[in-house]
Amino acid sequence: MFTGIVQEIGSINSFERSENIYNIEVCSKKVFTESFIGDSVSVNGVCLTVTAKKKDAMLFDAMAETMRKTSLGRLKPKDAVNLECALKADGRLGGHFVLGHVDCVGIVKEMKESGQDRIMTISFSEEFTGLVVEKGSIAVDGVSLTVTDIEKGLFSVYLIPHTLRATTLGLRKRGDEVNLEFDIIGKYIMKFGMPKSGTRISEQFLREHGF
Repeated sequence: MFTGIVQEIGSINSFERSENIYNIEVCSKKVFTESFIGDSVSVNGVCLTVTAKKKDAMLFDAMAETMRKTSLGRLKPKDAVNLECALKADGRLGGHFVLGHVDCVGIVKEMKESGQDRIMTISFSEEFTGLVVEKGSIAVDGVSLTVTDIEKGLFSVYLIPHTLRATTLGLRKRGDEVNLEFDIIGKYIMKFGMPKSGTRISEQFLREHGF
């Protein structure tokens, strides 16, 4: 489990395919030091397991299914990636609960300046519309963000100067792919249906928030 608070921007050193397994080598400093073989690391929002370490690089194996359902398959050597170690049990939850299980790949439709901030508008599959809530949390390439506006098949997020500097989102441009993970709490609410009226989460609350 992660929080969506990126610890470091790493870079792809190599990306190779061996039958149905993809071998990814990521250069890192901080996350490299804090991670051990067998640990989970979020790479652009995708939970991967450290399989080996050498010098200043971590090695990961990824299945073909991961390549199909995320944007990792389009990575190239020297590409920048967001990195985050798994949350420790006694750690601070600075963002929101992020599992590293990407739901779909979105497309950046617009990057608009707003003072020192930027507004990023992303298109996504409409089958997930019920999981995007205004003022709710979403992970974009592993970055915990707050949804500001929602339209049909689109949502927007604000990127403050720190986020632009500390993550790869400052490098994103129109047409780029981004990994999207919707809030796990919303997923469980959708799975188990509406609670009865009078429970702590009322039907009115859910309707107001798009469920």
